[in-house]
Amino acid sequence: MFMSIWNKKEIKREIQELNKDIKTDILIIGAGITGMTTAYFLKDNDICIVDANKIGHGVTLNTTAKINYFQERIYTKISTIRNKEIATKYLKSQLETIKNIKEIIKKENIDCDLKRVDSYVFANTLSEVEPLKKEIEFLKENNIEVNDKKLPSKITQYSSYCVSDTYIFNPIKYLNGIYNVLKENDINIYENTKIIKIEKLNNYYICHTNKYSIKTKKVVLACHYPYFVLPLLLPLKSHIEKSYMVISKVKVDGEFTCISSSSPTYSTRFYQDGDNIYQICLAESHNTSVKQNDSYHFQRVKEIFKLKDSDIVMTYSNVDIMTPDHMPYIGILKENMYIACGYNTWGMTNGVLASKIISDMILNKENEYAEVFNPNRINLSNLISLPSIILGQIKSFLGPKLNKNKSWYSNKVSFINKNGKNLAIYKDENGFKHIIHNKCPHFGCSLIFNEEEKTWDCPCHSSRFDIDGKCIKGPSNYDISYKE
Repeated sequence: MFMSIWNKKEIKREIQELNKDIKTDILIIGAGITGMTTAYFLKDNDICIVDANKIGHGVTLNTTAKINYFQERIYTKISTIRNKEIATKYLKSQLETIKNIKEIIKKENIDCDLKRVDSYVFANTLSEVEPLKKEIEFLKENNIEVNDKKLPSKITQYSSYCVSDTYIFNPIKYLNGIYNVLKENDINIYENTKIIKIEKLNNYYICHTNKYSIKTKKVVLACHYPYFVLPLLLPLKSHIEKSYMVISKVKVDGEFTCISSSSPTYSTRFYQDGDNIYQICLAESHNTSVKQNDSYHFQRVKEIFKLKDSDIVMTYSNVDIMTPDHMPYIGILKENMYIACGYNTWGMTNGVLASKIISDMILNKENEYAEVFNPNRINLSNLISLPSIILGQIKSFLGPKLNKNKSWYSNKVSFINKNGKNLAIYKDENGFKHIIHNKCPHFGCSLIFNEEEKTWDCPCHSSRFDIDGKCIKGPSNYDISYKE
């Protein structure tokens, strides 16, 4: 269930969880691509990192790990929703971030399987041919060399374009390299340490776990989805998109990445690990308020990419925060509190971009992209998308409550009301019943059972729980375990 292609060979570390009250100048919450790279840029300061899980075991673990600026049709979308100047700045930010990632890897001699590959964007429907041409025109206007080149894949395509200066890597190996640098600088890192409450006290923030607290001058929220609603109001400024990945063994490394120009996304890349070559296929992306049959979506990925069951080694899903203007929320949330989220599926570049913007802010350095990604920005796209976002939130909240017994559930899943408590039950292959409270502590949403990965998933804001109710992914801070 928790396996990904990136931690197939798990890196063993002895990192303790927080076991006392501490004080620091800068607390970074989240040890994924954003949190760890932010710490890297701030390593000469008094900083501390905490993560509710292990380093890199959040969304970073389940990424396709592309370091790429050729991102579907994102530039024409940003040009339409905001303006062309901002779209150009977004492109420039991605190019600079790719350069920064390469420089970090080279400077610190990080062995993370960094590899330069061709990247394709293709139209998988006739209606996408002309819109994709406009994206290519934008790139060429910004001096990007784009080739009209057929994608070397059996997947359905009506047109395709290619750039050559993009990369792939192993994000967990990258984070291990960053961890080694931080360790050499005596940076305190605490795993399995969940922040459940943040209070402002004079010029400090007090960040509480279940047992201990951290007193800090500045807080960086580098977690995927913040547990609180105010002041960001993220539920009204984004929606959650879920994607499905199937990893299979292949004989030849395709040495390219590709992604479709429209939704639902079709995406693939290759990864060589020793003598083994894997193809990572992603498809069936959708808003979590609808289409919640996980087993169906995994099967569709296999069909789309014509995969054989005998070649498949693992399957897993991932979620992304999608913003109305296709740009992340990065920067100052309120005094001495910084946030980075909403990467719109491009977390590798935007995660490192966020770490540079936020670290520059903390160090009082100018950053030309700070205002562009301001998390408190309000534009027309926010207002236009608000009704559909609210409708999606209502669907996510009410849907599983009104219809608990989904048509696709097997007889292993059931729901009961006991002593006024709504409970959900999963009966495993040995006949043992795993009982949980059918209510996400974050927002009170009822849960969907993912029979493919054996997890209880929240359709509202993507909290995830194992079959016994232990919270394995936020924004929820609490378990939903049930005891008789």
